[in-house]
Amino acid sequence: MTLGTIATPPKESPLLFEELTWREFKAVEQILDRPGYRFSFLNGVLEIRRRSGEAQEIIKQRIGALLEQYLLIAGFDFTPTGSMTLESETAGVKREADESYKLAPGRVRPDLAIEVVFSSGGINKLEAYKRLKIKEVWFWEDGVLEVYHLREEGNKLYYEKVSHSEEVKGIDLDLLQRCINMVNHVDAIKTFQQALQK
Repeated sequence: MTLGTIATPPKESPLLFEELTWREFKAVEQILDRPGYRFSFLNGVLEIRRRSGEAQEIIKQRIGALLEQYLLIAGFDFTPTGSMTLESETAGVKREADESYKLAPGRVRPDLAIEVVFSSGGINKLEAYKRLKIKEVWFWEDGVLEVYHLREEGNKLYYEKVSHSEEVKGIDLDLLQRCINMVNHVDAIKTFQQALQK
């Protein structure tokens, strides 16, 4: 069993264009839409980010494979929604998660968004997800998995960093993180699977 961790490429910064209306953003997005680029929008700022390539794909696929294994065993009636576009003109936001999941039938939007971070700077991702009312957001960055859960106090929404997932109850985040970071995909899946069967 290989226990090293996945090497990550150097971080890149996105291109940012400020003071755009929603209409201008949609026009620019249509004109510049090219494979390999992702567009996000928040507070009049357009972010254009290049997809990170193989390392990011490996991590996001690994997280998805491990998480889906857990969701099946734990009895969730879930639907993977991948990197579906989440947007709201009234909230002035557009975002695509690397992975996302509806964790029960009949959901309008995903309950969980997962971000695999290989870049620096850009729009505030948690603010974007807050406006989209995504209940939980997971960030994997530099080998560390962080979980944020959406809270409501009066009319105010905010994310709180938590040590246990409140949407994917019972999942061992330390085990998950360790398996995400393993070099060999099959070893990672087998290690996670064996731990779930105990």
